[in-house]
Amino acid sequence: MLKFLVWLILLAVCWPLAILALLLYPFVWLLMLPFRLVGVAVGGLLGLIGALFRLPTRLLSGRPDASAPGASASLFGKPGPTQESTE
Repeated sequence: MLKFLVWLILLAVCWPLAILALLLYPFVWLLMLPFRLVGVAVGGLLGLIGALFRLPTRLLSGRPDASAPGASASLFGKPGPTQESTE
């Protein structure tokens, strides 16, 4: 919405420039598309490398991941905060 308001202000102040920006926007978007795809791929690759470096620590720590299902349960079968006790 903010971009549209800025474009309306540009249209009121200098309408030829606003029309030119409106016509050039799809071409600029197409030129930037490969860089966005490379950014997504590099971000995913860096995330994978980071996960690989952290994997031995996570395996040796003995604590379950907080996002894993049943992560609140203890490793020794004791009830966690979300499990009810049978007593």
